Amino acid sequence: MKLFTVAALALVGPVQAGLRFGCSTLTTQRLDPIVEPGMVPSAHLHHIVGGNSFNATMEGDVGARATCTTCEMSEDFSNYWTAVLYFKHPTNGSYHRVPVKNNAALAQGTTGGITVYYTQFDFNTDALERQPIKAFPPGFRMTVGNPGHDDAAAARSAVGLRYNCLQTLINRGPELADFPDKPCPAGIFAVHHFPACWDGKNLDSADHQSHMYNTMDRGGFTNAPPCPASHPVRVPQVTYETVWDTTQFNSMWPAGTPNPFVWSFTGSAYGTHADYLFGWKGDSLQRAMDTPECFYDGCGSITKQAMSAANQCKVENFVDEETDGWLTSRPGQAE
Repeated sequence: MKLFTVAALALVGPVQAGLRFGCSTLTTQRLDPIVEPGMVPSAHLHHIVGGNSFNATMEGDVGARATCTTCEMSEDFSNYWTAVLYFKHPTNGSYHRVPVKNNAALAQGTTGGITVYYTQFDFNTDALERQPIKAFPPGFRMTVGNPGHDDAAAARSAVGLRYNCLQTLINRGPELADFPDKPCPAGIFAVHHFPACWDGKNLDSADHQSHMYNTMDRGGFTNAPPCPASHPVRVPQVTYETVWDTTQFNSMWPAGTPNPFVWSFTGSAYGTHADYLFGWKGDSLQRAMDTPECFYDGCGSITKQAMSAANQCKVENFVDEETDGWLTSRPGQAE
């Protein structure tokens, strides 16, 4: 049994299985090499972490081309991204990008970014003797969620796409399908769980989701039923956690008025979505997934890097536009 800090235990309870680590922010710009490859700029703004091979078009083994990563796991050159959160001023209608802050109990020195998980079975066991996990192959990509979802019924069917109104960085409060309806003392927590069953053939699909299958009918970090014959390969369940620091805007949210936070796309909170592009070096992820009782230590086989080194990883800004400060409209959106 591994030992963890009190803060970590408060966050996740008794943990023995799965890989968890922090990735600092790589860039924030309008690029989407999965949904809109080659388009500069893409339709809406994204918050991106991971390897420095990120650009408008990404094919093949991107991990082999990257030379650095903002992730603590130094062999992970994958890219992970979500839409960006904005505050819409209730009085004048202007927009301000919400900054990202560190998740609790992660590597010291992480700059904003995303917490990434690869779980094998559930949080308390890996069950490798019953359910071996196959790592993704080079070129693999997928998305979860749909920016077109705009009602509660759609949100209920989107298992694992949830929000928390943080009371503190450790006390998350209950999961919510929609944005919180009142100011949150420590920010808004967004969670994106990806499906864990793959068809074993296609690195992608037309909608970037059909090659995957979600057997789960409730929140993430719990074991799913066996994969169906159509998607028989159990892969790691990938999960993102992002802490949006909404606290600086709380005083601008008048009591009793609707939630003033919006995503960077035109749509509601129910349309939250995320993208994943695999880029681990060689067999590094497979080694981790084959390791029993593997958690935040790198699974005994993956080399970690200091976040001071990870934070030096950068990419070019391909889109010359203002995304921060008070704006009359969100980048790419006709307000």
